[in-house]
Amino acid sequence: MTQISADRLAAILARRNELQAQLASGDLPPERFVALSKEYAEVEPVAEAADALQKLRAEYADLQVMLDDPEMRDMAEEELASVKARLPEAEHDMAVRLLPKDAADERSAMLEVRAGTGGDEAALFAGDLFRMYQRYAETQGWKVELISASDSEVGGYKEVVASITGAGVFAKLKYESGVHRVQRVPVTESGGRIHTSAATVAVLPEAEEVDVQIEDKDLKVDIYRSSGAGGQHVNTTDSAIRITHIPTGIVVIQQDQRSQHKNRAKAMQVLRTRLYEREREILHAERSGARKSMVGSGDRSERIRTYNFPQGRVTDHRINLTLHRLPEILMGQMDELISALITADQAERLAGLDDAA
Repeated sequence: MTQISADRLAAILARRNELQAQLASGDLPPERFVALSKEYAEVEPVAEAADALQKLRAEYADLQVMLDDPEMRDMAEEELASVKARLPEAEHDMAVRLLPKDAADERSAMLEVRAGTGGDEAALFAGDLFRMYQRYAETQGWKVELISASDSEVGGYKEVVASITGAGVFAKLKYESGVHRVQRVPVTESGGRIHTSAATVAVLPEAEEVDVQIEDKDLKVDIYRSSGAGGQHVNTTDSAIRITHIPTGIVVIQQDQRSQHKNRAKAMQVLRTRLYEREREILHAERSGARKSMVGSGDRSERIRTYNFPQGRVTDHRINLTLHRLPEILMGQMDELISALITADQAERLAGLDDAA
């Protein structure tokens, strides 16, 4: 297991103390104060863990010395057992806190759910998945805003895109990207046979204007009359937008709003996010090389999870986790599943650090 050096712990505590002193000085320019406050908010919980680990290590060393004293030996042995039991967890907690963070973890995210193989049943399942994420977002205090949706005739969605806004959305939902498979008897099936269908989920960290520079000359913008659902008014004006990013070939279509201006704003939001994700994928490929993460790869073609209705189970194939809580999970009770994925990802990255050491 990775063990953090005493020098590293001391450096973390020194930086925390330095930040405290600077913030308390009262003579910082506003921009500098904001920057240091943000850094302090990130450093403080890590420093608390470092302080606790440092004290535990010191206590362990003191107790080892006390073992040599016949009068103190019994008491020292008893306390040493307690410290020994707590030390591995404190070491692990510290190592996890020092793992390199994904810069996008604290961002909001864009959720895309698309029906895959399975026809109408796949569209119904895509609707089930989208509602599952909506309910989970509610439990987290996040806001879900529909960006575009292509409804299926039987219910559900052929495709649905939404923005999920809140703190740490991407950190929790990024493990959802991939192919989700459902096994159940469709409502249209008279013979009671179990069918297998699939839907693809993509979770992208939302980009801000400063993240991606988009030149007007790189855009081809087509304006046309909206089609499909939306009532009488949606078709009376040329409000639909199709934006093509010429250098990458990425195409975004937005027609859900009656206002051309609103459709363009939402289309640009989607385009920025997809371009930002493209840059992240290129960087990730360069950094990871041959070693592929089992949990956090975000590969949308990878089959990651099966929802088996007859058995009432959900199985995540990446970490071989099966939970017999399918109804609860579809109602948005995803904490156990997401926590297990986060823990597995952390363990994998810690193992990578051990291999590199």
